[in-house]
Amino acid sequence: MADLSGIWLGTYWQQGIPTRFEVTFIQSGNTLAGNILDDGYLGEAQISGTVVGRGVSFVKHYLTTSPDPISYTGTISEDENYLQGQWKISRLSSGTWEAHRRGDNLTLELNNKIVEKVPLLSSTMGH
Repeated sequence: MADLSGIWLGTYWQQGIPTRFEVTFIQSGNTLAGNILDDGYLGEAQISGTVVGRGVSFVKHYLTTSPDPISYTGTISEDENYLQGQWKISRLSSGTWEAHRRGDNLTLELNNKIVEKVPLLSSTMGH
């Protein structure tokens, strides 16, 4: 099962107009929680949902601006760094969305760099 915990940067499209957002996912087992900050007048929202296999679904509730819950469904890429899917507000409106895992996960990057450098170090030492 994919682990979405962390910060993601995304875009959703409503009537062809893109809105950027930042979401922080907190995953425990297959339960998803967190918050979203839209780059626009709607502002901050909370989310709750689930992750099942490569599928994700969550409901977004704005804290102050809009009473309508927004349902998001999507698919997680093989490398677990990209999400894409559909959002829907009842029957009023729907559209597409996508998000990329933010690249400043320092622990992951450090581990990747260590793995990359191990063969170089072992091949140059003592030869």
